[in-house]
Order: sequence, then C-alpha cells, then structure tokens
Amino acid sequence: MSSRAYRSVPDMIRSNATEFSSRLALKYRKQGVFVTLTYAAYYERVLMVARGLGKMHVKPGDRIAILSENRAGWVIADMGILITGAVTVPIYPTNTPEQIEYMINHSGAKIVFVSGKFQYTKLLKIRESIPHVELVVSFERFLGEPSLPVTTFYQLSEIDSPITDDEKKELEAGIDRIEPGDLLTLIYTSGTTGVPKGVMLTHNNILTNTQYLTEQSGAIDKDDTLLSFLPLSHILERTAGYYMTIRNGALLAFADSIEKVPENMFEIRPTVMISVPRLFEKIYHRIFENAHQMSPIKRSLFHWAVDVGKKYVAATYILKQPSSLLNLKYELADRLVFSKIRARFGGNMKLFCSGGAPLDKTINEFFWVIGIPIFEGYGLTETSPALSFNNFKHIRFGSVGVALYQTQFKIAEDSEILVKGPQVMAGYYNDPVATAESFQDGWFKTGDIGHIEDGFLFITDRKKELIVTAGGKNIAPQPIENELKMDKYVTSAFVHGDRKPYLIALIVPNLERLLEFAKEKHIHYYELEDLVIHEPVQRLFEQRLKEINSRLAPYETIKKFVLLAHDFSIAGGELTPTLKLRRKIIYEKYKHKIEDLYIEHSN
Repeated sequence: MSSRAYRSVPDMIRSNATEFSSRLALKYRKQGVFVTLTYAAYYERVLMVARGLGKMHVKPGDRIAILSENRAGWVIADMGILITGAVTVPIYPTNTPEQIEYMINHSGAKIVFVSGKFQYTKLLKIRESIPHVELVVSFERFLGEPSLPVTTFYQLSEIDSPITDDEKKELEAGIDRIEPGDLLTLIYTSGTTGVPKGVMLTHNNILTNTQYLTEQSGAIDKDDTLLSFLPLSHILERTAGYYMTIRNGALLAFADSIEKVPENMFEIRPTVMISVPRLFEKIYHRIFENAHQMSPIKRSLFHWAVDVGKKYVAATYILKQPSSLLNLKYELADRLVFSKIRARFGGNMKLFCSGGAPLDKTINEFFWVIGIPIFEGYGLTETSPALSFNNFKHIRFGSVGVALYQTQFKIAEDSEILVKGPQVMAGYYNDPVATAESFQDGWFKTGDIGHIEDGFLFITDRKKELIVTAGGKNIAPQPIENELKMDKYVTSAFVHGDRKPYLIALIVPNLERLLEFAKEKHIHYYELEDLVIHEPVQRLFEQRLKEINSRLAPYETIKKFVLLAHDFSIAGGELTPTLKLRRKIIYEKYKHKIEDLYIEHSN
C-alpha cells in the first residue's frame, strides 16, 4: 500500500513501472478474450502516446479531450497526455453533439481521442463549430472524412517502434518539469443546474486524494483487482477507481459494459468496485426478491441470518464490543447464507465504495451484514472528489463518514457544508465570477446541506434541490425518494412539490413484483401503460404509500402519485451519466401528469 508523496501523476506511473514492473496493471477484453498489460508494458504504451503527441506539437498546458467509453485505451491515452504536461478533458460518451461542442470550444481542445466511429460521427455533425480541432485519434480503425482528419491510436503511438533510450530520457525530463500545482484535468460539471463549468484540478489535488484515501481506508493494495465500469469521465471512478488502483500497484480490470457487470464479476473475480447507489439498490432488491421466492424454511433461515448479522455488525464495528457467542452465530450464518450470496459477486469481493448520491442506510447496513462492506463517502467534482468516507475504523450508517486528512468542514448559518483541504479545485476554467461565487472567506461552498455528529458528516440534501412548499416548509426530496425506493414494489421515484400545497411522486414500479401481482389478481392488460393505471394496481400503491407516509412527518407525506410504465434512464435524458435524477428534465417531460395532480386542489 503506497503512501509515498509523488510530484505528479506521471511521476507516480514512472515509479510504479519500476517497482511493480512484472505485476499486472490492466485487464481488458480484446477480440473476445481478456488480455493483460504489466506495469512495465503499460508505461511503455503510455510513453509511446506521449511521443506521438510530441510529434503533433502538443505542449504543456494544451487541452486534449477524451470522448470514449471505459477501456484500456482511455487510461493509456490519459497518462500519455499527462506525460506531455498537457491537460486531459474527459467527455461523457453519452453526451450529445451540442454538449460536446460546448466543452471542446470552451476548453480549447485541439486533439480529441474517440473510442470509434460512433463518437467520431458526433464530431462530424459539429465540425464547422469546432474549427480549432486539428486531429481525431481513434481507438478503433475506420475511415474518416477529409474535413476531420482521423488517425488510429496505434498509428499515433507508432506501436511497432519501441521507445529508445534517448526518447525515454527526453520524455522523463518532461515528467520532471511537471509541478504539483500544474493543471491535470478540466472536468465539466453535468450542467443540471445551468451551463457546465470546467473544474480545474491539479496534480496535487488528485495525488493527495489518492494518498489519504489509501492511508485511511486500506481499501486497495497490490494484490487487489478493481473492476471498472462507472464512466472514467466521472471523477469518482477516475480518482478512486483508476488513479488509486494504479498508485497501489493493483490490477485495473475493465467491464465490457454496465449491463455485463454481473457476468464480468464471475470472469474477473474482483476484490473491489466503485459504484453509485443505484446498483446497490438493484442488488438489494434482487436478493430480497430471491428470498421472497424461497421455501418457508429457507426464508426463515435467511431472515435469522440477517438479524444475527445486524447485531454482529453493530457490536463489532459501531459499538466496538465484540461478543464470542455472537461471533459464533455469525460464522454459522455466514456459512449457511452469506457465503452463498457473496459467491454471486465472483467470490473474492472484499468491499465496495459508494458515492455520487445518498445511499439508503438499510441497504448499506445489509452489505456489511453479508460480508461485503460498502465504504460510503462524500465529495464533488470540485473536490477531486473525496472529502469524507466511512471505513472499518469509523462507520455510522446514514452518514458519509469522517473527514479525510487535512480536510476541514464548517456548517454555515443556513446549514450549507463548507470545506477546506488540499483536494479543493483551483477554480472554474475561464470563469473568475463563478469561481469567486463558489468560495466564502476561503471556504469552498459545497451546495449541500448537512450537519456533523461525533465527527461524522450527515448530508440532508442539495441546497438547490430543496423543495419549498406553498406553506413555507423546506423539504429535502432525496430521503423521501429513498424511503419510497425501499418498498418492494418500487424501483425508482421522483418527488415534486416546489411552491405547491403538497408533495406528489412519480413512481416506477418494480416490474417483477407488479407482474406477479397482476397474475395473482387475474388482471388482463395489453401493455405496461395499461397495467399501471389499472384500478387494483392503483389501490395497491395507495396502500403502499399509506404505509410509507406513516413513517414521514405530515408535511413530507405524498398526497398523490402517478405510476410510470418505464424507468428513468440516461438515454431518456432523466438521469445524468452517473445516474442522478435530472429534476428539471423529469419535470418538463412529465409536466402534464404532475400538474394534473394539483388541478383538483386549485379548483
């Protein structure tokens, strides 16, 4: 486990290429089979990219974009860019041509790496609007158009020409010139609250984050394998998944896609994964669905094991008062139940890391119970990202853990969380006004509402997402949405009520449960749109909401709802690439349904 302080990210990979030269660095699918690169081979490929960029007259400070899905080429290109002293500008592969145009022009990127023809076609659509782009480098081979020159990754790297000693010496002299405070990346915010801003993160921002996460978590060492599937365009996967793995000499393996993650877990047998709460919600509900289908005896055994597990986790990790008798009971529960559940994750999983959105504490506790703890943390793109996290020494379910080393929190008068630390960004690119507005007396304003108890940070909600009802009540929608999603009949939920007399919800039913209910009740329907408006289904959800409302404050209760036949998605525009709700877009998309729920009251 590496706690060494490096001057730059390229300094880190250079050091590790020697220390871990024969260890596996990358694992990825190529022509149907998994292949690997050692640390020495990875570094060689990175130097080749840097050499090719040098021949394209790339200079320190130049911005170079990567528009690609997760793959080995992404991390090889990124590290090659950084060795030249240039700045990586990651762009989500799900972005539209118009969004891509803004980021390329705002950053001034003159070279764009793309995964293949699909992403290249997006650039062609906006070619006249991005005149300063000189070259596209593709990880896959295809013919480009004369108006937008394209070369392959292999051609740029001159893969058949090994790096000479003189070339290596020259490139590594460039590494020595990189300062800790130099710009490493520009990451554009999702733009859910306005025009995307380019977050400037330095080498020091990223390196201190990976160092302190390593030292405080013990999450990754050289014998670990991390399965990467969240977008590398997102700072959580980039720092905690990619850079932290490489820092510690571990193996970074790439999933084929988010849909193939369960299959890839069996093939790769990872020990660590980074994810967002949506995956954990689906896994949790799937496990309880399976328990629901068990025989009465097996179902009783499952619930007994979970009950024992909760007591064991509380005694061992929270109260720190382990019991020999409880340990024996847990060992039995683990052998009979939990070990079988863990086998579905490949059998080697030791922990998950979660960020990006609040994780329901019941779901978090359950993963600790089955022996795959979730280290839930908190951070923003502007903070590289980690500010705090739970770990084996410090865990409180419902919190986002304790502060990282050298990180200070302060709660403002309006309960906004303010922060200081070495991971806080250098500012927003070419936007001094927005940069100045994001700081208060030297403290970065997170835009999140929260409080601190016994050193643990608790997040209430996003400041800009707070619902202010017509009655003047300030309500955080996310905890209510999480409460709804914990119901066995609910997959997703969106709560609305800003400037309205009461709250309403858009609810996406759990399809398997709903179809089972329809079969039991002999409900006839043609499409899901028919099923969700069927009277027995509506009555069922009225009953479920009544039960959920009983656990909420009167002003937080859901008075009316609409059932949606299809889940929110990135493709549909309702979710960000990191699976957060795009509230404004959801409202606009379902405005007529939402406003209809208030018509009767206004009359």
